[in-house]
Amino acid sequence: MSEGRTVQLRRYRIVDGELEAFLHWWRGRLLPARQAYGFTLESAFVVPETDEFVWAVSAEGDAAAFARLDAAWVASPERAAAFEGVPQRVASMDLRIAVPAI
Repeated sequence: MSEGRTVQLRRYRIVDGELEAFLHWWRGRLLPARQAYGFTLESAFVVPETDEFVWAVSAEGDAAAFARLDAAWVASPERAAAFEGVPQRVASMDLRIAVPAI
């Protein structure tokens, strides 16, 4: 992560039996759309035993700038297109701004 960026940690519990389908969609549709919108993927992990998907996404600026970009993303036609026709595969999610530990 570079200076002047804000990182959001995103932790999802995926619906039972949907992890592979979720990952296929996330890699092929959601991630490219988010990156084109100005977000950077910092990391992504799967916890197979608990059907969890954890990823970190960043954007230039402080937390307020991140919140503005994220709000614009949520309302965007690019996001709507990424989700079009996709069943709900996320059972729950936790989204937090993260700060460097060192």
